[in-house]
Amino acid sequence: MAKAPANPKAFPTLALETVLIQRVSGPVCGVDEAGRGPWAGPVSAAAVILNPDDLPPGIDDSKALTEKRRAALEPEIKARAVAWGVGFASVEEIEDLNILHATGLAMCRAIEALSVQPVAALVDGNYRFKLPCEIQTVVGGDGLSLSIAAASILAKTARDRLMIELDAQYPGYGFAGHKGYNAPAHTAGLKALGPCPAHRRSWAPIKALLEEA
Repeated sequence: MAKAPANPKAFPTLALETVLIQRVSGPVCGVDEAGRGPWAGPVSAAAVILNPDDLPPGIDDSKALTEKRRAALEPEIKARAVAWGVGFASVEEIEDLNILHATGLAMCRAIEALSVQPVAALVDGNYRFKLPCEIQTVVGGDGLSLSIAAASILAKTARDRLMIELDAQYPGYGFAGHKGYNAPAHTAGLKALGPCPAHRRSWAPIKALLEEA
Protein backbone atom coordinates (compact mmCIF):
# COMPACT_ATOMS: atom_id res chain seq x y z
CA MET A 1 0.00 0.00 0.00
CA ALA A 2 1.37 3.41 -0.95
CA LYS A 3 1.92 5.86 1.86
CA ALA A 4 -0.10 9.03 1.85
CA PRO A 5 2.15 12.02 1.30
CA ALA A 6 3.04 13.95 4.43
CA ASN A 7 1.15 17.17 4.89
CA PRO A 8 3.32 20.05 3.73
CA LYS A 9 4.26 22.62 6.36
CA ALA A 10 1.84 25.51 6.50
CA PHE A 11 3.61 28.86 6.42
CA PRO A 12 2.28 32.03 8.06
CA THR A 13 0.18 34.40 5.95
CA LEU A 14 -1.38 37.85 6.17
CA ALA A 15 -4.92 36.46 6.50
CA LEU A 16 -5.34 37.49 10.15
CA GLU A 17 -3.88 40.92 9.45
CA THR A 18 -6.23 41.48 6.51
CA VAL A 19 -9.34 40.72 8.56
CA LEU A 20 -8.21 42.87 11.48
CA ILE A 21 -7.20 45.81 9.26
CA GLN A 22 -10.63 45.77 7.66
CA ARG A 23 -12.28 45.85 11.08
CA VAL A 24 -10.18 48.55 12.74
CA SER A 25 -9.49 50.63 9.60
CA GLY A 26 -5.89 51.29 10.49
CA PRO A 27 -2.39 49.84 10.81
CA VAL A 28 -1.96 46.45 12.48
CA CYS A 29 1.30 45.16 13.95
CA GLY A 30 2.42 41.70 14.96
CA VAL A 31 4.02 41.31 18.41
CA ASP A 32 6.12 38.51 19.86
CA GLU A 33 8.69 38.01 22.60
CA ALA A 34 11.90 36.10 23.17
CA GLY A 35 13.55 35.05 26.39
CA ARG A 36 10.76 34.32 28.86
CA GLY A 37 12.32 31.02 29.96
CA PRO A 38 16.08 31.58 30.37
CA TRP A 39 17.93 31.77 33.66
CA ALA A 40 19.77 34.92 32.63
CA GLY A 41 19.39 38.06 30.55
CA PRO A 42 16.48 40.34 29.72
CA VAL A 43 13.25 39.48 27.95
CA SER A 44 12.84 41.09 24.53
CA ALA A 45 9.85 41.86 22.34
CA ALA A 46 9.37 43.15 18.84
CA ALA A 47 6.50 44.76 16.94
CA VAL A 48 6.31 44.81 13.15
CA ILE A 49 3.93 46.41 10.65
CA LEU A 50 4.58 44.66 7.34
CA ASN A 51 4.07 46.11 3.88
CA PRO A 52 1.89 43.57 2.04
CA ASP A 53 3.36 44.76 -1.27
CA ASP A 54 6.98 44.27 -0.16
CA LEU A 55 7.31 41.10 1.89
CA PRO A 56 10.71 39.48 2.42
CA PRO A 57 10.45 35.84 1.30
CA GLY A 58 10.96 33.13 3.88
CA ILE A 59 9.50 34.76 6.98
CA ASP A 60 8.52 32.06 9.47
CA ASP A 61 8.39 31.36 13.19
CA SER A 62 11.91 32.15 14.46
CA LYS A 63 12.11 28.73 16.13
CA ALA A 64 11.67 27.08 12.72
CA LEU A 65 14.63 28.98 11.24
CA THR A 66 18.37 28.54 11.64
CA GLU A 67 20.42 31.25 13.29
CA LYS A 68 21.95 32.05 9.90
CA ARG A 69 18.52 32.42 8.28
CA ARG A 70 17.26 34.65 11.09
CA ALA A 71 20.34 36.83 10.72
CA ALA A 72 19.71 37.15 6.98
CA LEU A 73 16.02 37.98 7.41
CA GLU A 74 16.49 40.59 10.15
CA PRO A 75 17.81 43.41 7.91
CA GLU A 76 15.33 42.49 5.17
CA ILE A 77 12.40 42.81 7.57
CA LYS A 78 13.71 46.11 8.94
CA ALA A 79 14.31 47.56 5.48
CA ARG A 80 11.00 46.54 3.94
CA ALA A 81 8.52 46.82 6.82
CA VAL A 82 6.30 49.88 7.22
CA ALA A 83 7.61 50.09 10.78
CA TRP A 84 9.39 47.95 13.35
CA GLY A 85 10.34 48.32 16.99
CA VAL A 86 12.20 46.32 19.63
CA GLY A 87 11.89 46.62 23.40
CA PHE A 88 13.52 44.98 26.41
CA ALA A 89 12.69 44.48 30.06
CA SER A 90 15.78 44.14 32.22
CA VAL A 91 16.67 41.41 34.69
CA GLU A 92 15.86 43.88 37.48
CA GLU A 93 12.42 44.55 35.99
CA ILE A 94 11.81 40.81 35.63
CA GLU A 95 12.63 40.37 39.32
CA ASP A 96 10.47 43.33 40.39
CA LEU A 97 7.44 42.70 38.18
CA ASN A 98 7.64 38.92 37.45
CA ILE A 99 8.33 37.55 33.99
CA LEU A 100 4.76 37.90 32.71
CA HIS A 101 4.44 41.59 33.49
CA ALA A 102 8.02 42.26 32.37
CA THR A 103 7.13 40.66 29.03
CA GLY A 104 4.17 43.03 28.73
CA LEU A 105 6.49 45.95 29.49
CA ALA A 106 8.90 44.88 26.73
CA MET A 107 5.96 44.58 24.31
CA CYS A 108 4.75 48.09 25.22
CA ARG A 109 8.24 49.46 24.57
CA ALA A 110 8.40 47.67 21.22
CA ILE A 111 5.07 49.14 20.09
CA GLU A 112 6.02 52.61 21.35
CA ALA A 113 9.24 52.38 19.31
CA LEU A 114 7.27 52.01 16.05
CA SER A 115 7.50 55.02 13.74
CA VAL A 116 3.86 54.37 12.77
CA GLN A 117 1.54 53.70 15.70
CA PRO A 118 -0.86 50.77 15.15
CA VAL A 119 -4.56 50.76 15.84
CA ALA A 120 -4.40 47.09 16.80
CA ALA A 121 -1.88 44.32 17.43
CA LEU A 122 -1.84 40.59 16.82
CA VAL A 123 -0.04 39.12 19.84
CA ASP A 124 1.38 35.61 20.02
CA GLY A 125 -0.11 33.49 22.82
CA ASN A 126 -3.30 33.67 24.84
CA TYR A 127 -2.47 36.30 27.47
CA ARG A 128 -4.09 39.70 27.01
CA PHE A 129 -1.26 42.05 27.89
CA LYS A 130 -2.15 45.68 28.55
CA LEU A 131 -0.70 47.34 25.46
CA PRO A 132 -1.09 50.83 23.97
CA CYS A 133 -3.53 49.63 21.31
CA GLU A 134 -6.30 47.08 20.83
CA ILE A 135 -4.99 43.52 20.86
CA GLN A 136 -6.02 40.19 19.41
CA THR A 137 -4.27 37.17 20.88
CA VAL A 138 -3.31 34.31 18.57
CA VAL A 139 -2.26 30.95 20.01
CA GLY A 140 0.60 29.67 17.87
CA GLY A 141 0.60 33.04 16.14
CA ASP A 142 4.24 32.91 15.06
CA GLY A 143 3.29 30.01 12.78
CA LEU A 144 0.08 31.64 11.49
CA SER A 145 0.65 35.38 11.15
CA LEU A 146 3.44 36.84 9.02
CA SER A 147 3.57 39.95 11.20
CA ILE A 148 3.97 37.91 14.39
CA ALA A 149 6.55 35.67 12.71
CA ALA A 150 8.53 38.75 11.62
CA ALA A 151 8.34 40.08 15.18
CA SER A 152 9.54 36.73 16.53
CA ILE A 153 12.65 36.99 14.32
CA LEU A 154 13.47 40.55 15.41
CA ALA A 155 12.90 39.77 19.09
CA LYS A 156 15.11 36.69 18.89
CA THR A 157 17.99 38.26 16.95
CA ALA A 158 18.01 41.36 19.17
CA ARG A 159 18.15 39.28 22.35
CA ASP A 160 20.76 36.88 20.98
CA ARG A 161 23.00 39.84 20.12
CA LEU A 162 22.64 41.21 23.64
CA MET A 163 23.46 37.82 25.18
CA ILE A 164 26.68 37.70 23.13
CA GLU A 165 27.57 41.10 24.61
CA LEU A 166 26.83 39.76 28.10
CA ASP A 167 29.10 36.79 27.39
CA ALA A 168 31.98 39.21 26.85
CA GLN A 169 31.03 41.14 29.99
CA TYR A 170 30.58 38.04 32.15
CA PRO A 171 32.78 35.26 30.71
CA GLY A 172 32.61 31.71 31.93
CA TYR A 173 28.87 31.05 31.68
CA GLY A 174 28.64 30.41 27.93
CA PHE A 175 25.96 33.04 27.28
CA ALA A 176 27.02 33.38 23.63
CA GLY A 177 26.17 29.74 23.03
CA HIS A 178 23.04 28.95 25.05
CA LYS A 179 21.77 32.57 25.34
CA GLY A 180 21.01 32.16 29.03
CA TYR A 181 18.89 29.02 28.79
CA ASN A 182 19.37 25.82 30.76
CA ALA A 183 22.41 24.01 29.37
CA PRO A 184 25.25 21.91 30.85
CA ALA A 185 27.76 24.69 30.19
CA HIS A 186 25.51 27.16 31.98
CA THR A 187 25.12 24.91 35.01
CA ALA A 188 28.87 24.32 35.13
CA GLY A 189 29.56 28.05 34.98
CA LEU A 190 27.10 28.74 37.77
CA LYS A 191 28.63 26.07 39.98
CA ALA A 192 32.14 27.37 39.35
CA LEU A 193 31.47 31.11 39.51
CA GLY A 194 28.12 31.60 41.21
CA PRO A 195 25.48 33.94 39.73
CA CYS A 196 26.45 37.17 38.00
CA PRO A 197 24.37 40.38 37.69
CA ALA A 198 22.82 39.04 34.47
CA HIS A 199 21.17 36.13 36.27
CA ARG A 200 17.52 36.07 37.31
CA ARG A 201 18.03 35.37 40.97
CA SER A 202 14.40 34.43 41.62
CA TRP A 203 14.67 31.50 39.15
CA ALA A 204 14.70 28.16 41.00
CA PRO A 205 18.18 26.95 39.90
CA ILE A 206 19.74 30.31 40.79
CA LYS A 207 17.93 30.44 44.14
CA ALA A 208 19.14 26.93 44.93
CA LEU A 209 22.75 27.93 44.28
CA LEU A 210 22.41 31.05 46.41
CA GLU A 211 20.92 28.99 49.26
CA GLU A 212 23.87 26.58 49.05
CA ALA A 213 26.40 29.41 49.23
